[in-house]
Amino acid sequence: MKLKNLLLALGLGTTLALAACGSDDSSSNDSSSGSNDESTMNDDSSKTESAVDAEKIFANNCATCHGKNLEGNVGPNLTKVGSKYSSEEIQNIIKNGKGQMPAGILKDDKEIMAVADWLADKK
Repeated sequence: MKLKNLLLALGLGTTLALAACGSDDSSSNDSSSGSNDESTMNDDSSKTESAVDAEKIFANNCATCHGKNLEGNVGPNLTKVGSKYSSEEIQNIIKNGKGQMPAGILKDDKEIMAVADWLADKK
């Protein structure tokens, strides 16, 4: 019985330790972190910072259908989407869907705006 409890405690402790180690994303968005990448982004402009965020958001939510390089897959090619649609039109498509793309894949307005601005620059 003691061995069972010891193994349970060891498993729980390991799980908690791994979970704590894996939560690196929240600290990378903190402007007080001292990483070189963060200071470089802050030196450029806020547009560069949101472009980096938009790329992550796209990779996590959109790349499955549109390809990791915007080349298209199930969804259309987006490499030159900015020459066809404005940021506002892209925001509308992200919010409401279009064709086979469902509405509501992104729900946060800041994320929608960042991705739409980033895509509108693709010409």
